Amino acid sequence: MFTRRRILEAGSLAGAAALVPSAGRAQARPQARTTPLTLKVGLIPILAAAPITVAEKEGWLKEAGLATAVTTFESGPNAIQALASGTLDVYVAGVAPLIVARSRGLDIKVVASTAVEENVFVAAPKLARFAEAGIPPAEVFKRFRAATGAPARLATQPLGSVPNTTLQYWLFEVAKADPKDVAIVSMGIDATQQAILAGAVDGGTLREPAVSIVTGRNPEIRLLALGGEMFPSQPGTVVALTKAFLDREPEAAQALVTAIVRAIDLIGRDPARVAPAIEGALGKGLIDTATIRRALASPATRFAADPRAIVEATAAMQRYQVKIGALDKEAPLDGLFDPRLYERAVAAR
Repeated sequence: MFTRRRILEAGSLAGAAALVPSAGRAQARPQARTTPLTLKVGLIPILAAAPITVAEKEGWLKEAGLATAVTTFESGPNAIQALASGTLDVYVAGVAPLIVARSRGLDIKVVASTAVEENVFVAAPKLARFAEAGIPPAEVFKRFRAATGAPARLATQPLGSVPNTTLQYWLFEVAKADPKDVAIVSMGIDATQQAILAGAVDGGTLREPAVSIVTGRNPEIRLLALGGEMFPSQPGTVVALTKAFLDREPEAAQALVTAIVRAIDLIGRDPARVAPAIEGALGKGLIDTATIRRALASPATRFAADPRAIVEATAAMQRYQVKIGALDKEAPLDGLFDPRLYERAVAAR
């Protein structure tokens, strides 16, 4: 459904709600449309986007008369540009860029989560050698700089993204690293993976399946911090819909969220069943199914569909984005999350 060719080379929902029937089994799995509707989906090709793949592979979207036209992006901020231009209906990426976009007038609703605490920190071999058991991260970076004469170069996505915010929070609020000991380098997801594998950077934030890929290819690359350590209850990938789409296609919106909830449940219950479909979407022959199965079992993988569970952590992330200059000021989040489609899907199961 979507490719990852370079993966180894490196407003209000009120109007819409009025059109959506009350909770019930029939409403959670609406009948197929007489005329198929193509959803214009923008996503980052990571494991957290797998529920879309699974929902399509299982035939649940087709049953509801839906198809997908997918565009992939290297980061959430890049996807926001397409969302703002009206070329996307559905956004599947980090929540942090949506905060920025909403502060600039983009009317969009987070209707589901797909994963939490997915951004982790890995150290390339040169840095990993200093990460002895019991040594605090700040001391690891200090020793690296003392030995090499240069700060550790750490790769992550652009300012305003969840990976960037998470990395800065971990470095300076949790680990209390000296800013002189680290240098943050902004680059895309594939470039980050390639740079860590090549030793062009000393570490960085990765998500699955990249974590399983790089540690599988080079065992000297080490996972040093999990997502919850880096940012407590770290909000991750979400599904967001434009107000225009919600107003125009409320039943399709419900069908999409219902399919995602079903997919996340299936991934948790039967990872062996979904692994080949995810491998086909993410890898296109460049990743084997065994790697996908390791990624599904990874401590860096936590699928979760309830958007209500990340509201508080998203507010905390927004506060920190103001502190680091990704946002000018905090904005109310009341209009960003709308869990009603999720609640209907769960109530009807």
